[in-house]
Amino acid sequence: MPGLIGKKIGMTSVFSAEGKNVPCTVIEAGPCVVTQVKNLEADGYVAVQLAFDEKREKSTTKPEKGHFEKAGTTPKAKLVEFKEFEQEFKLGDVVTVDIIEENTYVDISGISKGKGFQGVVKRHGFAGVGGQTHGQHNRLRAPGSLGASSFPSRVFKGMRMAGRTGGDQVKVENLRVIKVIPESNLILIKGSVPGAKGSYLIIEK
Repeated sequence: MPGLIGKKIGMTSVFSAEGKNVPCTVIEAGPCVVTQVKNLEADGYVAVQLAFDEKREKSTTKPEKGHFEKAGTTPKAKLVEFKEFEQEFKLGDVVTVDIIEENTYVDISGISKGKGFQGVVKRHGFAGVGGQTHGQHNRLRAPGSLGASSFPSRVFKGMRMAGRTGGDQVKVENLRVIKVIPESNLILIKGSVPGAKGSYLIIEK
């Protein structure tokens, strides 16, 4: 789907026409530079590679520098491919937030916040053992049995247990665009989106 690369600025709230206070996320969306155009003949599929956000020259490898120089732009931090753009692009073209309209819906992908090592109640939503009427006193948030003893004498793969939580690629679909501010390259999305402040987001129409 066509879209843009953005950066999460933070959350705020705005008042709707009905006077309701609506929580929303502020995203800096673009401008993105076209750094590669893929076609059926050379690549086997049609796509447009967009680049977003400045990257330090000293942190850029030589192959990357050549890639960006070919597109006539400075080194960028985030590159993403998008398919099914309606308009034709060439190297160096700039895609702005103007492609997104107010009161439409978008899908947003990002890396969720890392929570560190967490137990099963927080990680998987386990209820824990209810009450203390059966003699147990210190096992309220325990996972319970992990399997049988004599057979198979092991814990099956995929068993929901405690461990590292968050830091996953997450997509939230059908989020409403409340407002677009083209002069500042900002869009306001109703509700929350994955990721911490300053993290990169992929916005698909």
